[in-house]
Amino acid sequence: MLVLGIHGSPRRGGNSEILLDLCLEAARQAGAETEKLRASRLDISGCRACGGCDETGECVLPDEMQRVYPLLDSAERIVLAAPIFFYSFPAQLKALIDRAQARWARRRLRHRQPGYRPAANRRGYVQLVGATRGRNLFQGAELSARYFYDALEMEYCGGQLVWRVDARGAIRQHPEELERARELGRRLVEQAYCS
Repeated sequence: MLVLGIHGSPRRGGNSEILLDLCLEAARQAGAETEKLRASRLDISGCRACGGCDETGECVLPDEMQRVYPLLDSAERIVLAAPIFFYSFPAQLKALIDRAQARWARRRLRHRQPGYRPAANRRGYVQLVGATRGRNLFQGAELSARYFYDALEMEYCGGQLVWRVDARGAIRQHPEELERARELGRRLVEQAYCS
């Protein structure tokens, strides 16, 4: 099983990356193969809404997203880890998410084929960290994640939401959240269903 972690923060070594690394480590210990991408390190432009993917389901833009698509296609589990910027994902991760439009087009084309069945048991998760305690803090990001995973024909299974943590590395002062990250890594490998 491939577990793909996508780190969405422009800041390296921050709270969401600490949580993602713990999650991926636990997934490896549970027997999964893991890979981690940093959205901020990829040369990815935003979706141009050119319609180039409408007939083939493949994006026509020649950038590093072309090496990301095969990982999105082969991963049985994906974890989006990011801080919350204005109640959503940072721009670097949002560009990657928006480029899943090509996978939405491919999904639409495949569902027109008689007898097509998507791969079963593919799931997506989030690890989100926000500085405030607003009740709606994670709603925008979770909604984007839900539809990103839908485009990839994956089931969205929630994940880890952390309120009131902001300063770099402050998550280390919350051992219960560190353990929750490890538990998420174990659970996404070992459990047969979303919980």
